[in-house]
Amino acid sequence: MAKTIVSEEDLIQQYLAPLAAGYPGAFGLKDDCAVLQPPAGHDLVLTTDAVVAGVHFFADETPENIAWRALAVNISDLAAKGASPHAYMMALSFPDAPATDWMMRFSSSLKEAQEHFRLNLIGGDTDRRASVPLSITITAIGTVPEGKMVRRSTSRVGDRLFVSGTLGDAALGLVLRRNADAKRFPGLSNEDRAFLLERYLRPSPRVELSAVLMEYANAAMDLSDGLAKDLGRMCKASEKGAIIEIDALPLSSAAARIAEATPEVRTMALSGGDDYEVLCSVPAAKAEAFVEAVLDVGVDMTDIGEIVAQGGLSIKDASGGDVVLPKSGYDHF
Repeated sequence: MAKTIVSEEDLIQQYLAPLAAGYPGAFGLKDDCAVLQPPAGHDLVLTTDAVVAGVHFFADETPENIAWRALAVNISDLAAKGASPHAYMMALSFPDAPATDWMMRFSSSLKEAQEHFRLNLIGGDTDRRASVPLSITITAIGTVPEGKMVRRSTSRVGDRLFVSGTLGDAALGLVLRRNADAKRFPGLSNEDRAFLLERYLRPSPRVELSAVLMEYANAAMDLSDGLAKDLGRMCKASEKGAIIEIDALPLSSAAARIAEATPEVRTMALSGGDDYEVLCSVPAAKAEAFVEAVLDVGVDMTDIGEIVAQGGLSIKDASGGDVVLPKSGYDHF
């Protein structure tokens, strides 16, 4: 029989306190509160996201992947605001007392993630709620120079719209995770399958874009619920419209191979969630310099359209016709 955690104090001090060791204001998680110490001349930027078993990850997912995902989805929000990760707080809610092996693997992966993103745990809470699925709620805290946070509501007419990386990979990875047998997407190589699964299981926030976004972008946000839905949110917040071209959307080589055999898969680049790429609007006059700047930090950016005065989101196909989506993206309710 697997050994389980015997007390909350044991869980905190053995598995979580080491994650706070690099932040003096966390006091080794021995106090009820932490003290934040942002750099002089900087604002704090805060975001909160929860991940829940059966909703945001599979109930039988590995603790390593759960931990990485829980932190990464929050870091993605900070990156799109131009913020540098600073610290985070975490609330863990278990349906049953966790096994010591599970907790060791979870905390080890969380340590790996926080070292990668360069921040520390500074506090939080743990509890147990019978018959309630495992949930992990993280509040991530970033810093930006005063007044420099990049908002989603400040796009301007004539801005070019850019997205980082490739779209639709995570949605395809989710399909593969649900249908593990090789019959799904026949002809896809094992390497392609592994790539798509990794894109779903372990999001890679674009933290390297933070400084570039602050310098060039009028507006930005991360893509978590699908390009169409999230761009629609940017348009609504900015009181503007947008026109994008479906054939301009960047696809990975794996996704492109699937799309050749199943063209409708291309819509996953529009409505598939979990990309955690960056969507931003950049003044047309600065677009060329922006692309060069992002290449310098090792990120590919693709121009997919423009911000217009009104009309909401318009998606065009190769002939100029309107693309109608049955669903624009993931809805939390």
